[in-house]
Amino acid sequence: MKLRRHWLFPFALIFIVSILLSFQLGRYSLSPLTVLKGLFGFSVSPQAKSIIFSLRMPRIVISLFIGAGLALAGLVYQGIFQNPMVSPDMLGSTSGAGFGAALAILLGMNYFTITVTSFLFGLFAVAIVLLIARNVKGNPTLTLVLAGMMVSSVFSALISFVKLIADPEESLPQITYFLMGSMSSVRSEDILPTAILITLATIPIVIFRWRLNVMTQGEEEAKALGVNTKALRYVCIISATVITATATSLCGMISYVGLVIPHLVRMVLGCDYRRTVPASILLGSSFILLVDTVSRTLTTVELPLGILTSLIGAPFFLYLIIREGRKI
Repeated sequence: MKLRRHWLFPFALIFIVSILLSFQLGRYSLSPLTVLKGLFGFSVSPQAKSIIFSLRMPRIVISLFIGAGLALAGLVYQGIFQNPMVSPDMLGSTSGAGFGAALAILLGMNYFTITVTSFLFGLFAVAIVLLIARNVKGNPTLTLVLAGMMVSSVFSALISFVKLIADPEESLPQITYFLMGSMSSVRSEDILPTAILITLATIPIVIFRWRLNVMTQGEEEAKALGVNTKALRYVCIISATVITATATSLCGMISYVGLVIPHLVRMVLGCDYRRTVPASILLGSSFILLVDTVSRTLTTVELPLGILTSLIGAPFFLYLIIREGRKI
């Protein structure tokens, strides 16, 4: 009963601890007291102040938004498509954004242009999927999935082509590192646009979370209860696409967050979106923060986020396959 009454407390606690650890740990470690004093405006050394606000603050804030967004996008996709194996990159936004970034790097564009190009191509990829689905009769969910697989394959092939023709001394290493996912290139100037885009895309999901509950009962049942399933599906897909494209354009391809976190939340809280939406936001943020902290402290060379999230997510994905197979 206590767990039901205070269901959000464990997730909020993990969230706060993750933030404090992220400020503390790194190449230059800080004590918890120094971190708290600095964050609350008390006097700390100039070096500690620079580490907290210049080095770690932008990275931590963006990690919070990226983690929350990817987890929420995965939760929405799994609900919309009624498939526990679905992740935010299913409709091609990740591969589209990856191609946009790779192309911009190949053409020698600056950081801002690379980010914008990546974001626009992520939206463009999903726009193609939606256009295909709109002009094909039949099961709308199946059509979206098949169109998403096709578009993802095309953009993945284009990424491979760009890497093939890229300069192996200059642009190819940059493209490869970007596609592996990392927070190392984020800047203070990225905080505001990231926060605005992900927040705006999150608002419709929060507003319609009760309708997502109805969608879990099936397409026909949802229609019978007065839910416009087509409109809801498109609103959620667009929102999740904006989130995924934003995350990929800033940090590259970060896998498995949108697959793993929603499942962990549902294991604890069940399938009620009134609970799983805020819990996924908190746990997704915490997960990315902790993984990013490990990536910059585990070795002298910073490890790409995509490697670590895949090492964690792939075994969990295998567990899901075995678990679902036993249900059949």
